[in-house]
This record gives sequence, C-alpha cells and structure tokens, in this order.
Amino acid sequence: MESVITKRLEEGRFVLIAEIGVNYYDIAKKMGISDMDAAKLMIDEAAAAGIHAVKFQTYKAGTLAAKDSPYYWDINEEPTRSQYELFSKFDSFGYREYKELKEHADKVGIEFLSTAFDIESADYLDELMEVYKISSSDLSNIPFITYQAKKGKPILLSVGASDEEEIDEAVRTIREVSSAPITLLHCVLEYPTPLEDANLLKIRSLKERYPDLYIGYSDHTKPTPECDVIKCAYNLGAVLVEKHFTLDKTLKGNDHYHAMDPADAKAILASIERMDMIRGKGDLKCLDTEGAARANARRSLVSACFIGKGTLITEDMLTFKRPGTGISPADIARVASSRAAVDIEEDTILQENMLTDGK
Repeated sequence: MESVITKRLEEGRFVLIAEIGVNYYDIAKKMGISDMDAAKLMIDEAAAAGIHAVKFQTYKAGTLAAKDSPYYWDINEEPTRSQYELFSKFDSFGYREYKELKEHADKVGIEFLSTAFDIESADYLDELMEVYKISSSDLSNIPFITYQAKKGKPILLSVGASDEEEIDEAVRTIREVSSAPITLLHCVLEYPTPLEDANLLKIRSLKERYPDLYIGYSDHTKPTPECDVIKCAYNLGAVLVEKHFTLDKTLKGNDHYHAMDPADAKAILASIERMDMIRGKGDLKCLDTEGAARANARRSLVSACFIGKGTLITEDMLTFKRPGTGISPADIARVASSRAAVDIEEDTILQENMLTDGK
C-alpha cells in the first residue's frame, strides 16, 4: 500500500493521524468485545471520519519500563502510579495481531503504523508499515534511533521535552544513515496539555531551524469545538497532526481524556479545509474575481481642461480620476510629451488613440 502520509506531505496537503495507541483495550472492556474487534472498530471509525492514518503503540512492559518507574500523567484521570504497572495492562499484542490490524486497515483504506518501543517490534513492524514513528521518550535514545533509521523509511520524530541540541543530534543521527524524509513533531509531554502550555510558536521555530524537514504537531490538548489549537498549529506550519483517538472521551485511564473522537476528527478536517480555502494560493497577482474592481476603482489620466487638436500636452492639463479604463497615471510623463490627435474635451478619460507623437 502506498504511504498516504508521505504522498500528502510531498504534495503539501494536511495529514491527520489517529493515535489509537492502546485505547482499544478500554473500548473492548466497555463494549464487551475482544481487544482485536475493538481495535478494528476504531480503525473503521477513523477511516469513516476521513482520517488519513491510524497509529498504535507496540511494546512489552518488561522491555519498556523498570518496575520502579513513577507515573508522569494526571492520576485523576489515570490512577495507576507505576509506568510498568500501566504498560503491563496493554501489552498483549504482538506480530500476529499487528499484521491482522495492518491487513484490516488496508481493506478499509487507511494507512497503518505503530510506534516501536523495542528492537523486536521495530523489526517485525518493518514489513507492516511504510513510515516509522519515534516517540519523544526516545529522542535521546540514539542507538535506537539509528537502528530504526537504518530501515531507510520516512520518520516521524516527536520532539517533546527536548532542547535544540538534542533535536540537532537526533536529526544528525538519522541523516548519517538515511536520506528518507523526516517530519519533526512539536509535542508537549503534559497529559493533558493546558492551552497555556501548548507553546505553538515552537512550530514556527522548528520550521526556521530545520527548513529542509517537514514540521508537524503531536497534540495532547483536550479537543475544543472550535478546533482552535489544530487550526493555529496548521497556520504556523504544522502540515501533519497526530492526536490520540478514542470512541469515548469520558472513559477513565490512559489516553481517552485528551483524545479526539470521530466527531472531533471530522470537525478538524473540515476546519483545515476551510483554512485552505481562506488561505488561498498566495500568488502575487490580481485575482480573476478582482477584475471589475481593478478596472473601475483604479484611476486613469483625465483632461483637466479642453485640449485642442495638435496641442502639446503638459502635466498641468492632466489629472487622474476613476475608472481605470483609460491610460494609467503611471504613464503621465509619456502623455505629457505627446500632442492631442483630436480635440479633447475637459473631463475626458484619455485613450491611446487620442494621442500622437509630441515632435
């Protein structure tokens, strides 16, 4: 399957990725269905909403976090106080399950990818996806970045909780082994991210510092009806947005409380389409729709007095008035050295056939 993500980025078109992550476990429990059926349902809902790609998270708790690993999320929403304990709840899927999800995504026409959190998953996911996603948590994990970059595929790299030197090193690491496209995703590792901490101007800073890379945004703010965070990110230069995805934002635990649901996703895509309409193409030229206004609101040279045939025209015989259907005021020096080819009544819009050589 051709990478929709890469194709849209190359064409300068917006990309929305639904970060399903491991939210399907809670959906399965709520609906009384299997984890696989819940994951497939979420893929279906994402595709139906018009989302371009779905992303999962592939890990095993034992290779991701030490047993004594403290929480860093809002425990009012997710009460688990150990990373190891939390990840242990959501790590049952392996190659076989992700292969099944990849095939299902292909069937419904949406791109599949998953963030690998260990060498084993990075290897088996290689045959299942066309783009690698590297988490902010692995930005300083240079050996693992190198390992994934050597696969030679485009990389989405989140840069949450990082500084310039760390981002530079991560980009340099990728470029040492791969020339494939890189997308840097502004990200705030605060779950959920308060609006006052969104720091979206960092998107512009990333564009200025890395002009040869694509820039995106991994959003952890709570959705708003106006989609103002995503619209602002897009207008600052984020051509790709990744946002957690759920079918029930009221569910406790993990990544539901700051996720978008299908209705949010549709609103985001409609908002971006409206932004594209408003932003236009940016060409420095007169629009076709401005033609009548251009002709009538601009000015022409107009005779300020009667000018007899054969008279050498001088600037004091001229003024400029609307409409702009005659000779432009920009040509006043040329007209002021011409002679009248005919009698020109006062307040006449000058045309070229009324003039002759001044010699």
